[in-house]
Amino acid sequence: MLAASFILGIFALTFVFDDLLDKQVNPNESPQYFESVGGLRDVHLQQNRQGHYVASGLINDIPVTFLLDTGATDVAIPAPIAQAAGLRAGNESRAYTANGSVAVYSTRVDTLIIGNIVLHDIPASITPSMAGDTILLGMSALRQIEFTQRGDRLTLRQLPETY
Repeated sequence: MLAASFILGIFALTFVFDDLLDKQVNPNESPQYFESVGGLRDVHLQQNRQGHYVASGLINDIPVTFLLDTGATDVAIPAPIAQAAGLRAGNESRAYTANGSVAVYSTRVDTLIIGNIVLHDIPASITPSMAGDTILLGMSALRQIEFTQRGDRLTLRQLPETY
């Protein structure tokens, strides 16, 4: 009985700590969002432990995780996510990353959602060499919204005329 209690306790602790670690990587699994009377849509994001802004969202109704990257020209999508979202690979070109030159394929995202911010027809790149399941949310999307950082909080704002 003692051994069974010990094993059950280990499983419970593993479950609890796994959830805590996930929240440290992505503290914005359900981003806080607001809409003002004037129609401004705000999404508030917290930094993760590494100082990055990571948030859950949707691309073409597929749940995804975004890493906001103001240094990226386009939204960069790993090939498996692009396939799941029904994105078609267009022209091949080269992108220059911190890891060197990589092949990318142009595409367009029909709908991109973070909180209550909805963007349409976003230029993006399918990046087959990109590992993992995180999408780099680059300037092709971020230029369509305002963003302000204060301390460890980032506010994304969509103006009414852009949706």
